[in-house]
Amino acid sequence: MSHRVSASSLLPCLLSSLLMLGGCQARAGKPDATAVSAAAAKVETASEVVARGEYLVRVGGCNDCHTAGYAERQGEVPTTQWLTGSPLGYHGPWGTTYASNLRLRMQEMTEAQWLAYSGSLRTRPIMPDFTLRAMSEADRLAIYRFVRSLGSAGEAAPAYLPPGQTPPAPYFSLVLPEAPAPGAAGAPGTAGAAPRN
Repeated sequence: MSHRVSASSLLPCLLSSLLMLGGCQARAGKPDATAVSAAAAKVETASEVVARGEYLVRVGGCNDCHTAGYAERQGEVPTTQWLTGSPLGYHGPWGTTYASNLRLRMQEMTEAQWLAYSGSLRTRPIMPDFTLRAMSEADRLAIYRFVRSLGSAGEAAPAYLPPGQTPPAPYFSLVLPEAPAPGAAGAPGTAGAAPRN
């Protein structure tokens, strides 16, 4: 049976081991450089964490909404323009939401605040908050460090508009299909309904 252990859960043990190893070596008078190098190699460097955060942002679809023009330009947007929010509204029964400027948002949060926020995020459509909640803490931390490394840029996204207000252009309107009339063929719970598998 194999068990997966995250690097973040091993870090305290690894550091303790390194400290004990250093103390023992100092008493013995000869440090074992190979053992120290091998143990240190298992810990991700700060630049590797930021690079992993960039990768997660790219493949996780964050730019699709949070970077204006990203999808239209098929991802060919300089990193310096990433995650500054978008004026495109997403309009539906919930009102109108806008993808926030993450570059500004992350500057307002500590790592601990971001981890708590992203680990329990529940927001309005079209943000797939469930994907962020499903990520490991290490991945969410990598995203945070990458976005913070970009620095502040841009302006705040437009504010949320409640249902019943028509947003200014540009906006993407999401219209839900009408529910079938009771008794209509295909309506749930009717004789004409399609069988469920």
